[in-house]
Amino acid sequence: MTYSIIKKSQLEGALRLDAEYYQPEYLYAQKLIEKNEHYRFDKIINLLTDYHANGSYEILHRNVEIKDIPDYSLMIRAVDLEHTNFDDDVRYVSESAYKFLKKSKIYGNEIIIDKIGNAGAVYLMPKLNRLVTLGMNLFLVRLKDKFNPEFIYVFLNSKYGKLLIERKTTGINPKSLDKISVRNLLIPKISQSFSDLISQSVQKSFTYLADSKIFYQEAESLLLKKLGLDDFKSEHKLFSIVNLSNCEKANRIDAEYFQPKFEELISKIRKQNHSKLGDLVSMQKGFEPGSEAYQENGKAFIRVSNLSKDGIDSSDQKYIIEDLYQSLKSNYQPQVGEILLTKDATPGNAYVVKESIDGIISSGILRLKLKDKIESEYLALCLNSLVGKMQAKRDAGGSIISHWKPEQIRNILIPVLSKPIQQKIAELVQKSHSARQKSKELLESAKKKVEEIIEKGAK
Repeated sequence: MTYSIIKKSQLEGALRLDAEYYQPEYLYAQKLIEKNEHYRFDKIINLLTDYHANGSYEILHRNVEIKDIPDYSLMIRAVDLEHTNFDDDVRYVSESAYKFLKKSKIYGNEIIIDKIGNAGAVYLMPKLNRLVTLGMNLFLVRLKDKFNPEFIYVFLNSKYGKLLIERKTTGINPKSLDKISVRNLLIPKISQSFSDLISQSVQKSFTYLADSKIFYQEAESLLLKKLGLDDFKSEHKLFSIVNLSNCEKANRIDAEYFQPKFEELISKIRKQNHSKLGDLVSMQKGFEPGSEAYQENGKAFIRVSNLSKDGIDSSDQKYIIEDLYQSLKSNYQPQVGEILLTKDATPGNAYVVKESIDGIISSGILRLKLKDKIESEYLALCLNSLVGKMQAKRDAGGSIISHWKPEQIRNILIPVLSKPIQQKIAELVQKSHSARQKSKELLESAKKKVEEIIEKGAK
């Protein structure tokens, strides 16, 4: 049994009676920070705001239209920050909406905190050299001038910072975080030299991250140029004429499937040497044990939300027990060199497994095993690019959650360029992943240094 003994005075001060708030690890983190010189977060904040600071739901609805086509200003969401991707599948607002949302404009170097869902996730907003406004369900924190946002970002993502935030979250599904809880977080007071050291690590990490994006864009640009798709723009038409035989072959009659842009893309691919994906790989769908099988610890259960083209994100990782893992691993544990491909919810995200994974994949993910001589990173890039994404968009069905059927996936067309070109593209993708890994390692090192100085100061 796990328990904590709490004084009545502590209960009164916290205004909380639930046992979760007094878990030993939370109390340990709190005491550790209190033993050092520290600030209350509120004392170093210049601005704490959110989207709804601009008005009521009704007023916001009247003045703000969120768009998925490029417009005056980018609107930042948690998913954009999570994947550090501010170009693909993003949201925009008009000039009038941007000006209306004056209380939540973003300039860069702010701390962004998720307040619902993945409550307590903390991000550092990069400078994008474009107009940006804050999306829903996020807090924006702008610090007073003399305080270092990079250090605060690292601390709040460290072991002790996460415990302090987790203690403040309320609810079960979804969890949430309020402004008062954010203001009352404790922040360790550290020397300027140490703060500068952490800042340098974060800035270098962000530089590697930028390099990673550049390498990946070069790889994608090379692929699209070779396919004649580098300036691909389909002419917008209000209608298209389709033969009945094509409808029978596709077993579809919906207008979305027969949009001219899809046929134009396929026509470009057919001009190259190409193969069906099913001829290049074998496929194995993952397994769904049900949410009742999830555990706090154990073996990783990798879901669609954990997977992107950049890798496997463990920030909201679910786990299964050892016995269940042992019974499933022979069929559902990914192996190094395989490609993991999402087929549900966000179909078309592909990632080449680079290290052993102690876990299994969900039923929304496919394991692709190469059976022909094609570069794995090249194939994954094809799937992540316009080539794969448009075919996924054409095929996937579902009014709320998209589903891409395995038989449809087997039949998508993959351009098979010459081996030297494949290798050049694969090399650029590998450089991208290497730079991203260095970025991650620098952040992990910075977090470790912060944890160590907190522990050392508390002795």
